[in-house]
Amino acid sequence: MLNRQLANKLFDSFSIHRWSDRVKPIDLILIDKHAHKAVLTFIIASIEEDRGKKIDWLYIVNGIVFSFLRSIALSDIKSPVIKRIKNENPEQFKELNQWVVKQYEPCIENPEFQSELETFLNDNPTNNEYELSILTAADRYSSLREFEIIKPANESFPEIDVIESRIKNDISKLPSFEAIHQLTAKTKLFNALCIIEQLRYQKRWGRTPRIPLTSVLGHSMYVAMLMYFISRDLNVCKKRLVNNFYAALFHDLPESVTRDIISPVKHATTELPGIIKDIEQKVCEEELYPLFPSYITKRLKYLIGDLPELEDEFSNRIISNGTIIDLHDEPLNSMYNINELNPVDGKLIKVCDHIAAFMEVVKSQEYGITSQYIRDGISELRNIYKNDTMVQGFNVRKFFDEF
Repeated sequence: MLNRQLANKLFDSFSIHRWSDRVKPIDLILIDKHAHKAVLTFIIASIEEDRGKKIDWLYIVNGIVFSFLRSIALSDIKSPVIKRIKNENPEQFKELNQWVVKQYEPCIENPEFQSELETFLNDNPTNNEYELSILTAADRYSSLREFEIIKPANESFPEIDVIESRIKNDISKLPSFEAIHQLTAKTKLFNALCIIEQLRYQKRWGRTPRIPLTSVLGHSMYVAMLMYFISRDLNVCKKRLVNNFYAALFHDLPESVTRDIISPVKHATTELPGIIKDIEQKVCEEELYPLFPSYITKRLKYLIGDLPELEDEFSNRIISNGTIIDLHDEPLNSMYNINELNPVDGKLIKVCDHIAAFMEVVKSQEYGITSQYIRDGISELRNIYKNDTMVQGFNVRKFFDEF
């Protein structure tokens, strides 16, 4: 499913601003918001699962993707207006959702996906009301965090209290999620989220002007979206799809405590990449991981490859009989494509990371902003795959040739 059209469509989200009718101390970008929401779904659902709730993780990941696609298509309509259309004009709401699906038909030629997208947009959760509540809670809390950023600059506007009340009221109507309770009470979990939120304020490619600017958090969400569509194309099992999405979403998590280091600096000496990796692991162990419950830390470490059993974070991996196995470059498509093996496509995450970086520089060049850093970046990223056609079942050369 991944092609140039879809990559461009997803990249539009870096140019869509939120709260555009308000005074903002910083830019609040659509893809950053959905990345924050996705992080919250992982935290909320993990805690609920530990409390004994059965969680349909695939529904949650699909829901993140579907709602993100809707937001890109309907970015010109404020969410309260969409809500009123839904409540007061249900037939028009249904037609609006059909229009959203049609926007993606040219770049996602998959009838099954289109049907799933339309079903979700029409709020037909079948047996997934609880997962839908998790998605809603993550969405509303991420909106609340954005509101807390803009509120001080907008207190002179009389409707600002109404907006705050509406968001908090929406959250209060949801099930009593333990994670939301802890975040509201500003426990250690809140401190962990604050550290991850710093990725939203870290800009990539710091030595060159670009249009649009991209944050580390937004970049991570873009990588996760690329990984999702490649995974669906490869017909991966449910567990592998969920793991691939969240592993891509969190692949730059250590940068929340060390900051983004550009490649030329990171590779200034032959030993520096390994030294930086060791420092990232140590700082995470000291400052980030202790703020999470141990079961979340354990899963995060596996997803991002922060484990001594793995050669590097981009190794393909499985868990067999409780043992983590590093498969290195060995593809997962055949004998390892099994839910019980908890597979992660590390190699494909690295490919998606490179594709995301490529899109960041090539789109800026299309918009007329270039530099030697950008030209070098495009050349270097192309050269990585000049001799590779298929990587883990994905035709990466075909994708790059579309540009």
